[in-house]
Amino acid sequence: MRYLSLILIAFCVQINFAQDATPNPLLTKDVAQQQKWVDSIYNSMSLKERVGQLFMVQVFSKNTEKANTKIVDLIKDAHIGGVIYSNGGPYRQAKLNNLLQAASKVPLLVGMDAEWGLSMRLDSTYAFPWNMTLGAIADDSLVEQTGRQIGEHCKRLGVHFNFAPVVDINTNPKNPIIGNRSFGEDRDNVTAKGLAFMKGMQSAGVLANAKHFPGHGDTEDDSHKTLPTVSFSQQRIDSIELYPYRKLIKEGLSSVMVAHLNIPSLEKRRGFPSSLSKHIVTNILKGELGFKGLIFTDALTMKGAADYVEKNLDGIATSTFSKGGEIDLMAFLAGNDVLLMSEDPEKGVERLIEAYEEEKITEERLSHSVKKILMAKYKVGLHKYSPVGLYGLDKDLNRLKDDVLYENLMENAITVVKNEKDLLPLRDLQTKTVAYVELGDVSGSTFYNELKKYTKVHHIKGEKLDDIITKLHNYNTVVIGFHKSNDNPWKAYEFSQKELAWLYEIARTTTVILDVFARPYALNNLRSVENIEAIVMSYQNRDIAQQKSAQLIFGAIDAKGELPVSAGEFFPVGTGIAYNSLSNLSYGLPERVGMDSKRLSRIDSVANHAVKNQMTPGIQLLVARRGKVIYNKNFGYHTYSKKNKVDFDDIYDVASLTKILATLPVLMELEQQGSVSLDSKLGDILPEYKKSNKKNVTLKKMLSHYAQLKPWIPFYYATLDSVTKKPDSKYYRTKRSKDFSVEVTNTLFMRNDYKDSIQEIIKESDLLSSLRYRYSDLPYYILKKYLEGFYDKSLDEITQDRFYKSLGANYTTYNPRKTFSLKDIVPTEEDNYYRFKKIHGYVHDMGAAMQDGIGGHAGIFSNANDVAKIMQMYLQKGFYGGKRYFKSETIDKFNTCYYCESDNRRGIGFDKPQLGEEGPTCGCISMTSFGHSGFTGTYAWADPEEEIVYVFLANRTYPEAGKNLLLRENIRTEIQRLIYEAIID
Repeated sequence: MRYLSLILIAFCVQINFAQDATPNPLLTKDVAQQQKWVDSIYNSMSLKERVGQLFMVQVFSKNTEKANTKIVDLIKDAHIGGVIYSNGGPYRQAKLNNLLQAASKVPLLVGMDAEWGLSMRLDSTYAFPWNMTLGAIADDSLVEQTGRQIGEHCKRLGVHFNFAPVVDINTNPKNPIIGNRSFGEDRDNVTAKGLAFMKGMQSAGVLANAKHFPGHGDTEDDSHKTLPTVSFSQQRIDSIELYPYRKLIKEGLSSVMVAHLNIPSLEKRRGFPSSLSKHIVTNILKGELGFKGLIFTDALTMKGAADYVEKNLDGIATSTFSKGGEIDLMAFLAGNDVLLMSEDPEKGVERLIEAYEEEKITEERLSHSVKKILMAKYKVGLHKYSPVGLYGLDKDLNRLKDDVLYENLMENAITVVKNEKDLLPLRDLQTKTVAYVELGDVSGSTFYNELKKYTKVHHIKGEKLDDIITKLHNYNTVVIGFHKSNDNPWKAYEFSQKELAWLYEIARTTTVILDVFARPYALNNLRSVENIEAIVMSYQNRDIAQQKSAQLIFGAIDAKGELPVSAGEFFPVGTGIAYNSLSNLSYGLPERVGMDSKRLSRIDSVANHAVKNQMTPGIQLLVARRGKVIYNKNFGYHTYSKKNKVDFDDIYDVASLTKILATLPVLMELEQQGSVSLDSKLGDILPEYKKSNKKNVTLKKMLSHYAQLKPWIPFYYATLDSVTKKPDSKYYRTKRSKDFSVEVTNTLFMRNDYKDSIQEIIKESDLLSSLRYRYSDLPYYILKKYLEGFYDKSLDEITQDRFYKSLGANYTTYNPRKTFSLKDIVPTEEDNYYRFKKIHGYVHDMGAAMQDGIGGHAGIFSNANDVAKIMQMYLQKGFYGGKRYFKSETIDKFNTCYYCESDNRRGIGFDKPQLGEEGPTCGCISMTSFGHSGFTGTYAWADPEEEIVYVFLANRTYPEAGKNLLLRENIRTEIQRLIYEAIID
């Protein structure tokens, strides 16, 4: 007996110590004022009003006016203390909330299930990632920020309690109700994430609720439908399931929700719900854990509680609750403060009043809970209640800052779980032929389109596996996307047997990257991963997840995530292969890199103005900063007939951008390896120039446009008939032949030897009379000849082999008609002076056309995305995609103005900002910046100081070159000015 007394004393001491060691989370800083208000309200209440405070009823803002009237009557008659909102919409809920609050004598405590945001219950509101996704993130501060922003949404809508975070430790993959709602299976990770989420949300003034006490993570039944059993020992539950609660309680957790569970090790009565157990609620939660915050039951309408039947030890049911409100009474007597979603609140109030009068409920017990509820109401500001404002509600609940956070969350969550031979991130793109195969039951089009930004990727489809395998023979790398519905966290996630068979067979025949856009437990289906070289877990099928996963595969972002749960026998919890980015361009929101989206959007009006006023039929426009594309839009159409809208995959004739996209990088490479120098003279690198008036012209002077070369020679004009002014039959044929094979258009073929004549004309041309800055195309004709002779290849082949393929610039090419459909090529002019037809898929520049479409000065076609890759490579001092193309000093050498003192702004090949008031830029840009413009309306510029790349592609020459209105109205430089005005950091 003495021994038992000592145990009892020790137990009481432990409970008292626990209670003293934990804070009261409901206290405010002005505790005296809070207590005064609480006592005043409590003392003014009748018994029925006090009991009514214990009930929180369910409300649907989607309901009819008749249903809402019933809720108003319930609030007035039963004096309900709070409401929990369920399905509906934000405006409807705000209006209803104002109505209900007006009907209540004491302001209502408002709760919601908003675990991943208000969208858990409401349409037109924001959805953050599931907890399982957040569990993969190493940086807990991001989870804290998520909690804060969800809290801000709740507060804006008049919600005081968010029934989150879920701190169930999901150790059972078959759990039908928790799953994605859990932060994972690791006790410490769940605790850290739950604590961060709680702190963030409560910092926004919304009270947190940890659930489902004492732990719903290892059940195979749904307590909404039945009473699940947790069979663990008390020791196991104490060390695992209760661990998060201990930590959160010590840090100021506001409330706990008690689950409906059968836990034999904690409650001796068989089949007795934990929510009704005094030992679990009072002795453990309030006693052992010292919790002083509000205690909510889980919904009392759930079958786990509503269908409770007392049983004898033999398991035979002897009685059921036939008396209304009995479960409400039992839940209150167990120690719960708030009775959530009673089956019949009015009968519940009556039953508790009856129990009070029968002295089953003491005044001390009643006042304890009611005053806690009132303390919570004071803490959330209901002592000075104001209605929810309707103006701007939608905007406030769907903010840009939420998108910014979501993007950051997904970048940090996506997890590489297998990476054989360091396949990821994909490098050496010139060696890769990539295909995409889609599995699952929802679209992966966003993923596919993002993959295409990095290299050529083909979507392979087929009804039969044999068809797929046959088509895949042409590819050495296959990305398989497994896409499952993202509608809610309970959606199906498993591979079908057919999908598994396809996956195994494809993996057996080629290199495979499997990307799973579903919960990690999908990997449990895999019997073998031996032939799958890389596996990426992307968790959800949201567009941003698909985009970020594609970026991760190609090394545009780091790999950081770690599995929050074990995924089959191959991947234990914590698995995550990290790697650094390859410095490829990524894609995201302006605010991630210190730019303002709203200011940046002003570009739209300038671009639309240019199209509307027929300065150009269409535009591709891209802005990147710090390696991230933050603005990428298209405007207008291919032509003024408005049949084909400009698309991201469309390619433009970039005209003189060819100089810095093709000729210049090849020359830079040769200079870097010592084959030439900037001081090399034409007479030294081209023997035919030894006796020319240009023999002493250096590359430095020539590429700085400071060599007295003529600006332009109209080579085509000498080949026109002097009378008709049309192509002379002496030089042209309408069909290809052995001697006439230079394809100017598909109906105009030039005599082969005239290409040599062009070079001879240049060599023999007179120099200008004085040495001054004079822009000229001629250096690039000369360099083309030199470069092709050096490599014994065409400039087209040289640039593809040495740059474009490895850069993934698969939309960049000469003579696009050979590899692109005409519908993807933007036309440049209705030619009425040389070729006399629409110039579509052929280079616009006449001199380049007379060289088989391959000029050193013109001829490249590309899209804005590809041009940005090359400009970003320059900006990054010659490094891109894990490959160093140039040394830093090589970039600096060519990006130097050597003749500024002679009023010549040019670098070596690159254009540079103006030295005076007028020039090629907005005048608001650093002098270290560089770029070029093109006759067709194109423009590309990079600024090392602000780390900005700007690309503008247009076909202002269609239908006729005429007046350059883009230049006259400074459209391109005005947009550049707006870009710089959008910088905020």
